Formats: sequence, C-alpha cells, structure tokens
Amino acid sequence: MAPSLPSSPPLGPPPPRAVTYATRRSALALAQCRALVARLKAIHPSLETTELLVVTTGDRIQDRPLADLGGKGLFVKEIEEALMDGRARFAVHSIKDVPAALADGLTLACVPAREDPRDVLVAPVHGTLAALPPGARVGTSSLRRIVALKTARPDLDFVPCRGNVDTRLRKVDGGEFDAIVLARAGLIRLGLEGRATQVLSPEESLPAVGQGALGIECQTLDAEIRAWLAPLHDAETATCVAAERGVLAALAGDCKTPMAAYALRSGEHMHLRAFVANPDGSGRRDAERQVPWPAAEPEARDVGLEVGRALAG
Repeated sequence: MAPSLPSSPPLGPPPPRAVTYATRRSALALAQCRALVARLKAIHPSLETTELLVVTTGDRIQDRPLADLGGKGLFVKEIEEALMDGRARFAVHSIKDVPAALADGLTLACVPAREDPRDVLVAPVHGTLAALPPGARVGTSSLRRIVALKTARPDLDFVPCRGNVDTRLRKVDGGEFDAIVLARAGLIRLGLEGRATQVLSPEESLPAVGQGALGIECQTLDAEIRAWLAPLHDAETATCVAAERGVLAALAGDCKTPMAAYALRSGEHMHLRAFVANPDGSGRRDAERQVPWPAAEPEARDVGLEVGRALAG
C-alpha cells in the first residue's frame, strides 16, 4: 500500500487587510480620527490600520490669522496629496476645513452623524457674552465669528487667536483674553465640554459650513474603501452638509470670506440659514430657505447654491 500523504493544514480566514489613513497631528484631529477608525474596526474586525500624520500649510503657519494666508484648503491640501499618490487610502477631515471643490479623483465617501455644530464661549471670569464688559478682549481668528458676535456686541475687542484648543484655553486661562470662541464639537471630542461657559445659539453665532461634521475622503474609484465606510454614513447629516457646501460653492468662499451656513431638519422640511459679509466684516447679508426635505444630496446642494447666489446678489 502506498504511504499516505500528510494532510494539508486547515485553511484559516484570509489575512486582514492593512489600510493606511491620513490625518493632521493636532490633538483634536487625532481624537476625532481615532474615534472614527475605532468604529470602522468594530464593523470590520480583521481590518488593520496604520496612521499617517500629515502637517498641512495651516498647521505650519501659526503666527498669522488664516485670512492673511488666503487660498483654499489650508488644512487639507497635503492630505489630499497623500491620497492621490497612494500613501493613504482614506483621510478624516473636519468638513469645515474642506473646500467646496475637491481635488480631481477624490470624493467625500462618508459623512458620519454630526456632533453639536454650535459655537461656545469660554469666559472664565464673566461667563457669558452679555456679561463681558465693554472693550473686553475676545480671542478668535474666525472672520465668521467676529461678524456674528459684533452684531450683538460691537463694543468688544476681537483679537487674533491661533493654535490648537489646548493652546487657546491656556491663553484665556492666563488672562491674555477675557474670552475665546470655540466649536463645541471639538471640546466634546476632546472631553473638554465642561470648559464652555456659554453655548451660543445659531442666532448668536451661525455655525460654519459643515461645523461639527466629519468628512471621510478617498479616491473616487476606490470601491473597496467606499464599501467599508458605507455603514458609518449618516444620510441626514450628509444632506444638511450638502446644502451648506452649496452655499460655500456659490460664494467661492475661502478663509478671507466671512460666511456661515447651517442646515437643520425640521420634520419633513430642511431649514437653511446663511450669511456673508465683505472681507472687512462690513455689509453683512443674510438669507434663509425652508424647503421640503430633499430626496438626495444633489437636491440639497441645489438649495444651497440658490441661497448662495441670493447672497452674492
């Protein structure tokens, strides 16, 4: 009898896929990116990931207000280059940093559920906007926030304040400012929401386009990554963000454009509010629309384009 051949070892599961994702290296960027990746790996347990830290133009230049730098995509250009040359398969952005037009061949494949989009005041001594004394120093480099808050308090002294969240908090704690203005979403993601002394309503400070929302970007033709990300996509958030980004596109907005746009679902309707002002903050113009809830993101974008064109006049 012929000797029996040794049996082959049993086949195991296919080896996990290794995927590199790109992110900025600030504490907030890392916190929101790693939380997103943890959710992705909970859905795809075999997925292995590597983190690519990218320093963007906006990160490198910290001694000037963003409006002085000009241009678009100050916090995404280098990350998009990493996607296009294959160093990363996807990237996690704060959508408010993403220009209306993406680089050719790239797409926002996933927009997860939005965190609170509102601005907050951190005023350790006075607490609220109304309680700040005339001439109080308010730290913010956002032209949008300056225009919005000057509507209620034209007597305040708005002073440029760059840096990451911890840096800005240290400055207000040290008395360099009487108050600073931050996005509540960022504080929540860093576990610092208790630092806010007042949550500002959209009527007081209309949020930036996409504020509180993340956008996961990848190559348009990368069907595998798009399929992996699909379970994290939130259609309601994506629809609202599409309308807001329509306003941005119509106004060709960048860091020199004081503008805001905020869409919200109200029952079976979408309510979109927006404003724009001249680069020096003068000539504020407001517009809003309430329309039946759009059936798809392109319809929402069209609503935003209409509102943006009305503002452009």
